[in-house]
Amino acid sequence: QLFQALWRTYFKAICIRERMNPRKQLKDMPRRYWKYMTEKNLFCSITGIPNMGKSTLLNRLIGFDLAIISPKAETTRSKITGVLTEDGIQYVFLDTPGYNKPKTKLDQHLVRTVRDTFSDSDCILFLTYPKDSFLEYEQKLLDEFRGKGIPVVLGINKCDTVSVEIAEKCLNALMSLYGFADGCCFSALDGTGIDELKQKLAAFAVEGEHFFPDDTLTDIPEKYVVAEIVRERLLYNLRDELPHGCAVEVMRFREREDRDMVDIDVNIYCERDSHKGMIIGKGGSMLKKIGSEARKKVEDFLDCRVNLQCWVKVRNDWRNSEFDLKDLGF
Repeated sequence: QLFQALWRTYFKAICIRERMNPRKQLKDMPRRYWKYMTEKNLFCSITGIPNMGKSTLLNRLIGFDLAIISPKAETTRSKITGVLTEDGIQYVFLDTPGYNKPKTKLDQHLVRTVRDTFSDSDCILFLTYPKDSFLEYEQKLLDEFRGKGIPVVLGINKCDTVSVEIAEKCLNALMSLYGFADGCCFSALDGTGIDELKQKLAAFAVEGEHFFPDDTLTDIPEKYVVAEIVRERLLYNLRDELPHGCAVEVMRFREREDRDMVDIDVNIYCERDSHKGMIIGKGGSMLKKIGSEARKKVEDFLDCRVNLQCWVKVRNDWRNSEFDLKDLGF
């Protein structure tokens, strides 16, 4: 036990000194040293085209509503990290934006995010729904994986919408179209098959010390989660393409010293003056509704009272402006 503890400390110190990634170095480490690294880690990138239920699956896996979800496609705009530590294995799930044809500079950023995420993963979980062939951009995404040397697991989501026999038939048909390392049918919505999915993913875990404390759920800051909650309410309350032209930025996040309350100021950016009026609504009714719904969810997340103030501002065509994208954290 003493030698094991000393080995871990030495290995971690060497990685820090040489500015090396411990997870990558473990893959190249002589196997005779692996027995001293009793814990395991798995960095799993959850990928697919829009509306495949990637964020719903992330929330189901970690048992917490971390990633926002909505019926509208292209809800996720950045990589979201969810952590689950179970049976000695620390799963680090990386929820990625939907892979699709870029129409704006923001879309180009989303595609780059997908590529950067899966290229540094231990395995890739490719999500689709029950069918017997891949769609055009699903095939293009699978082509991106070729030659990377990263195992790809096929995950057929939304299996609660079909019978078990049809789901298995679709799994066999899709498995034959690509060199998948494994495959699984499940439903992120009701939890069916999730335990089997985790067992299959565990086979790709890498020996090594956990990167996060065992009770960690995510490494993203609270301000980001608050901004995403406000954007989620925009997606649910606004129609057509309008919410996709909105961005949210937390300008102030201050805890009061005299009471259990947090003051939060949020800017909602839209692309046109006409959109600003639609977000505010008649007499401010729509903005009040969005703010009220968001405040309740933020209070549940922070477990304290929240004073949430929302302001609407115009940033013309911000999705095609490199300056605005960088200023907004993209």
